[in-house]
This record gives sequence, structure tokens and C-alpha cells, in this order.
Amino acid sequence: MAPPAPPKSSQGQVMNNARIHFFSILLALQYGAQPLISKRFIRREVIVTSSVLTCELAKVICAVFFMAKDGSLRKLYKEWTLVGALTASGLPAAIYALQNSLLQISYKNLDSLTFSMLNQTKIFFTALFAYFILRQKQSIEQIGALFLLIVAAVLLSVGEGSTKGSAIGNADQILFYGIIPVLVASVLSGLASSLCQWASQVKKHSSYLMTIEMSIVGSLCLLASTLKSPDGEAMRQHGFFYGWTPLTLIPVIFNALGGILVGLVTSHAGGVRKGFVIVSALLITALLQFIFDGKTPSLYCLLALPLVVTSISIYQKYPYQVKKKES
Repeated sequence: MAPPAPPKSSQGQVMNNARIHFFSILLALQYGAQPLISKRFIRREVIVTSSVLTCELAKVICAVFFMAKDGSLRKLYKEWTLVGALTASGLPAAIYALQNSLLQISYKNLDSLTFSMLNQTKIFFTALFAYFILRQKQSIEQIGALFLLIVAAVLLSVGEGSTKGSAIGNADQILFYGIIPVLVASVLSGLASSLCQWASQVKKHSSYLMTIEMSIVGSLCLLASTLKSPDGEAMRQHGFFYGWTPLTLIPVIFNALGGILVGLVTSHAGGVRKGFVIVSALLITALLQFIFDGKTPSLYCLLALPLVVTSISIYQKYPYQVKKKES
């Protein structure tokens, strides 16, 4: 006698978990390979703002294509409102824009090692805001897994930054223009990630639609900054595509697809899971550097590998269990 078919809700959960794993693996591969692809195909002369704006345009095109393919584009035309877009995507986009500005200030006033280690605190703040905004609780085991992940991220940061130079400046400059900006940026990153998850899971805002809206808002902010920025002056003097070659489109489009995947992972699995994916991607970068450049992974990287694997395993195996009240 054949076993009974599993309930539809169970089948849906299995399909959703499979989808989450698939998107997470693709995002880890994209995030891990992006530095090597960018290094090979983007020349030094390329103006950063031009590549970022082109990437945002590519995100919008990809998202529109996927929405047209799944049939949600026609529904969007009937139901989209400006107020709904600003509520769901406007605030996270503005927060991310402010976060990026703070990171740029901090990066100039801290050595790479200190910057990278402090930047990993965004994983903790993402979990914290997920609790306050979404009431997404973590089990004791998951909290321990988050701690292991942060330790692994710090080890990877040490390996990445051990050969870099140190910051130049006095103690006050390092504190007010280095440490404080990166910590505020980490708080903002956790807040924006949780707001995106809230919009997609509570407000049922499509991840593709959020990608489009946030890309447009972010591009408008970036265009406004070119009025006074060195990149804006360079584009006015040399042209928008100065230094570009046909190969420059490869990392730009690759990065755009990564932005789509970030939205999918956040909407289906949450910002905390995205933190696991990004830290795992650092190990993929080290592996690809060894394969293509012959650069041996550092001792810190080898120590971080079992920590990342263990933390991911624990986090997935021991989810928070809702306690049923006795009747």
C-alpha cells in the first residue's frame, strides 16, 4: 500500500525551503565571484558612479522581465500607488543611501581590518530589528549560531585586512569619522533589511517591485550627488562611459542579478539568512582566488570555514519553536 501523500501545506513548505536554498546558493556564488569578475573586466579609468547607475538600470530591466514572465506586471499596472511605493521602498532606499555615504566616510578614516570587523556587526543589528519589527524570535541555539557567524566574519576580516595599511589620523578623527560612522551604518543596514522583509512578508510587496522602486530612488539620490561630486565632474568632462569596454557590461549585469537575488533571499528567508549567505560568500571568494590566481587561503580563512558551516547547520536545525499554551 502506497504511503499517503503529504499535506499541501507540508508540500508548500518543502517547495519554499528548496527555493530558499536555491536562491541562497546563487547569491553566495554571485557575491563570492563578483570581486574577481570586477577586477578583470572593469578598468581603473571607469567612473564608479557610471557603473553603479548602469547596474541599477540593469536591475530594473531584469526585474521588469521577471515580472512580465510570471504575469505580475499587468497586476502591478492596476494596483501600484505612489504612496504604497514610498511606504514600502522609499524609506529603505533612503536608509541604504545614507548607509553607503557613512561607509565611504568611515573607509577613508579606518584601516581595512578595523573597518571590516566593525562592519560585521550589521548581522547582529539585522537580527535585533527583525525581532522588534517582525517579532521574529531566535532560539538559544540560533543566537549561538549568530555568535559563531560573527566570529567567523571577524576571522575573515583579519585575513583580508592583515596585509593592508593602517588609518592615518588622530584618535578623535578615527572615533568620530571612522568608528562611529561604520557602527551607525551597521544599525541602518539592519533596519533597512528588516523593513524590506516587513514590506515583502507583511505588506506582500513583490521583491521584484521593491527592486525596481529602490533602484529608481537610489539612482535619483546618486544623480543628485553628481552635481557636486568628483564623479559628476569626471562624467561632464570625459563622458558617462569613459573607460568602458564591452567586457565592462559583464560584472555590471552580474552585479544587477545579485541585487535581484538579494531581494528574493530577503523576502523568502529574511535579512538574517542573507547575513549567513554573504559571510559564506567570502569563503567562496577565497576559493576562487586560489583556483584562478593561485592565492593560498590564509590561516584565518581556514579557521573560519568550520565555524561558518557549523553556524549555518545549527541555525537551520534549531529554529525557534512557538510554545503552545495549555488549555
